[in-house]
Amino acid sequence: MTKVSAEPRRRGHPESNRRVRVRFAPSPTGWLHVGNARTALFNWLYVRHTDGDFILRIEDTDQKRLVPGALGDIKSGLRWLGLGWDEGPDAGGDYGPYAQSERLGIYQEHIEKLLDSGYAYKCYCSSERLERVRQEKQARGESPGYDRQCRNLSAEERAAFEAEGITPVFRLKMPLEGQISFEDVIRGEISFDFDDLEDIVLLKSDGYPTYHFANVVDDHLMEISHIMRGDEWISSVPPHLVMYEAFGWKPPIFAHLPMILDPSGEGKLSKRKGSGQMTEIREFRTAGYLPEALFNFFARLGWAYSGDQDVFSREQAIERFDITDVRPSPSAFAYDKLNWMNGVYIRDLPADVLAGHLTAFLRDKGFDVDPDFTRRVVPLIQQRIQTLGEAIDWIDFFFADEVQPDPAELPGKKMDETQTAEALAAAYDVLAELEPFEQDAINSALRAKAEDLGLKAGQFFQPIRIAVTGKRVAPPLFGTLELVGKETVLERLEAAQKLLLQTTMLEQEE
Repeated sequence: MTKVSAEPRRRGHPESNRRVRVRFAPSPTGWLHVGNARTALFNWLYVRHTDGDFILRIEDTDQKRLVPGALGDIKSGLRWLGLGWDEGPDAGGDYGPYAQSERLGIYQEHIEKLLDSGYAYKCYCSSERLERVRQEKQARGESPGYDRQCRNLSAEERAAFEAEGITPVFRLKMPLEGQISFEDVIRGEISFDFDDLEDIVLLKSDGYPTYHFANVVDDHLMEISHIMRGDEWISSVPPHLVMYEAFGWKPPIFAHLPMILDPSGEGKLSKRKGSGQMTEIREFRTAGYLPEALFNFFARLGWAYSGDQDVFSREQAIERFDITDVRPSPSAFAYDKLNWMNGVYIRDLPADVLAGHLTAFLRDKGFDVDPDFTRRVVPLIQQRIQTLGEAIDWIDFFFADEVQPDPAELPGKKMDETQTAEALAAAYDVLAELEPFEQDAINSALRAKAEDLGLKAGQFFQPIRIAVTGKRVAPPLFGTLELVGKETVLERLEAAQKLLLQTTMLEQEE
């Protein structure tokens, strides 16, 4: 049995006092999603906790599946979350290139070493044969892995295949019996029987390495000390360890992070599992979540700052985070909890900071807004929203040329259309004479007029609110009227009066 020890260590390998170096190694075959972002965050937290190095490495060897724009999305999402990298694309470093497609010569050099040492062999099997073998083995109830047809070919047989012009792939020659074990920092000892493992492909016929081969070579050459990745990669560890042994290299420390489940807790978080379920970082940005809140929320998916504290700062997380404290059990992605947490962050932000977030968000949505406006509107909505996206429903009437209130909603409580039109006319007269047009003066003037009319404040104010905003629920009335502006307020009050009178006339005609 082969056993690899990976004891939990802080600030590197104790026997060599090695510096902590971790990598986040996404494949640009899709947009940055929750699972990858959480993985990047845990790597980043551990490095900042230990004063190590965070490396961004791009695993772009699967050329057929590359998605245009995905690399830019990944880098943009990481930066937005505040997960800057010390080495990698746009940062440089002494261990580059940091894109695997630029390292093909390195992989060719190392595959030759494995071939010479007998740990790798050339495989000439066609895709058709591999598919046939897979189906036959499945029909017999066997594992559908490769049957090692080319593992022990003679030199003459290899020469005959190559004379036919067949370009081989390179496979790892795995041990055929026994077990292999390794120590996972989060999960303890994990073992595999070699009987259950196949000879995986290391280098494809197009000269590009597979994930397995490139990972091992790059992690060693970039002096990666700890590998923190999702638990779906646990099964990849045995062939990786065999390669480390073949090269005579010491493997890094492994820590496989728990799965993120959908809100029901019954399956892996997936966009396919629910309509409108956000899983990509760009979706959260578009919906108006704050990066600080997402950082906090993601940090809780498998780790806890303390038993009774859900909200904590980036600095607090850095101070306390350690991979030995990560739980092995899966965590459900609770959108309700995220919404609550985002609301907490919004309410706690200084008004000027929230105004900056909101200005950028509104501009991205196509609104022509300046910072002065958002600084004035923030006090009206800061305690009422959980995301920046919700702000639009609260303030979109500010940007409208006109609003179209529902005539059925305009009448005040226990008031008909005629009485409401008269009340709006009275409000118009009061506000038309009011100077300065500021919320305290508006408040006093409208309350006095309500008393003159013999109306309760709510009876009088609600038709005004609906006439000016088009909504039954809107930001506080007097601040809203000030921000809308005197001219526009008067235009909308007049339009609402006409709408009510037209409705009355139509009802009388019927």
